[in-house]
Amino acid sequence: MKIQTVGVVGAGVMGIGVAQNLAQTNHDVILVDIKEQILDKAKQEIKNNIRFQCLFQKKDKTTNLEEVIEKIEFSTNYKLLEKAEFLIENVTEKWDNKKQVYSLIDAICPADCIFAANTSAIPITRIASATKRADKVLGIHFMNPVPMKPMVEMIRGYHTSENTIETAKNMLAQMGKECVIVNDSPGFVSNRVLMLTINEAVFLLHDQVATAEDVDKIFKGCFGHKMGPLETADLIGLDTILFSIEVLYENFNDSKYRPCPLLKKMVDAGLYGRKNGQGFYVYQ
Repeated sequence: MKIQTVGVVGAGVMGIGVAQNLAQTNHDVILVDIKEQILDKAKQEIKNNIRFQCLFQKKDKTTNLEEVIEKIEFSTNYKLLEKAEFLIENVTEKWDNKKQVYSLIDAICPADCIFAANTSAIPITRIASATKRADKVLGIHFMNPVPMKPMVEMIRGYHTSENTIETAKNMLAQMGKECVIVNDSPGFVSNRVLMLTINEAVFLLHDQVATAEDVDKIFKGCFGHKMGPLETADLIGLDTILFSIEVLYENFNDSKYRPCPLLKKMVDAGLYGRKNGQGFYVYQ
């Protein structure tokens, strides 16, 4: 049975991409955030993304912008999530924030609504502990930009049921995506490796071994990566990178996850990457 109405909590970079992808695959979306300004910006970003997509699509594949926007309800009212059949959470990578959100939505959403945490590093079992539906909580780690990435990492929590896994796989298929299922661990597979790589690349700048351009050029030219680690960091957001590496450091108590001082300094300076125009590179 097709899931039609999907709640999306958090209208940042990932929430925008998830909401757009859902609307473009004919789902009704309830996009919720705490401020109208954030939602207004999200709506404009989705419009810009669709216009950009249309430049590269064949004429018979062009997306109708207005039809997509009409599929998304932008709101600060969490009560609207009582209509959701499936929910995807994209809140900032801080446990206190997530815990508060899950306690709220658990009391609002229908009892059979599945919660998918689009988290970079926080363990799914910990997230599930903030709800009364641990068997209906799993992780779906979407990649950025969401509409263009065909693969996701799905994380099975300690209590996640097989029915929840199957329903989520069907949901992803409706979005045009495949998944790789992994077991719960801080950072899972992708970010346990990626965050170390990015953090070490930042240390190379910090130690004046190479420039950002040369670090990325080596990864693209020598290893065939489409983007270097520092370009990838700018795309994800340096604040998100820092939050994620701090979660890994906290959970594993291993010095190899110690955040680079330069990364901390850049985040303190408000240099987040593409999302606000400057990180390791400058963007228009």
